[in-house]
Amino acid sequence: MKQKLIDKAQELRQHGFTTGEIADELNVSMDTARWLTLQKQSEVKAEAPVDFAINWKSIGGNSTRLSYVSGALSDMALIHGEADVVCGIAVSGVPFATVMAEFLEDMTGMDTSIAIFHPNKHRKDNDENDGEGAISTNFGTVEGKKVIIVDDVITSGKTAKEVIHTVKDLGGEPTCVTVLIDKAGLSEIEGVPVESLIKVSRL
Repeated sequence: MKQKLIDKAQELRQHGFTTGEIADELNVSMDTARWLTLQKQSEVKAEAPVDFAINWKSIGGNSTRLSYVSGALSDMALIHGEADVVCGIAVSGVPFATVMAEFLEDMTGMDTSIAIFHPNKHRKDNDENDGEGAISTNFGTVEGKKVIIVDDVITSGKTAKEVIHTVKDLGGEPTCVTVLIDKAGLSEIEGVPVESLIKVSRL
């Protein structure tokens, strides 16, 4: 399994993916993605960072299952009140956000738009850059709106924190962060509640 991840990470790097994009594609931490890309073929020397590789292709590759999961995420988000916008973190949060907006409209009767957040880790492959990403101007806005933030996996919470800051800076109010899998076991980020279908705990 480890060699397959190394091969896939190196293939993605050859196609021009940044470390952040590789981390998102393989659902691993940035440290793990960096480690995977630095290994030589069939010659794993350094010890891998402690992490879990997540493969949720059985959900993402099936529209019916994706819809069911998005419905569950919508239901959990409503615990924290209604929202005007569902903001999906690119790339993997976008399908959930799209379906969730439709579910929330049906459940609340409110118009619910979708916003897309592009994290900084996708724009620059610079470990020292702590800048923030941006909300796409091609979709819904968050200004003055109540916003649900959605992604597939939380690894450290850094990207979710980045979105929360951006939404607040633009005058929006994050109501919660919803994810399929929370690998960090977080209950809140920057005072914003985290709701996950699966929470991973290390013993």
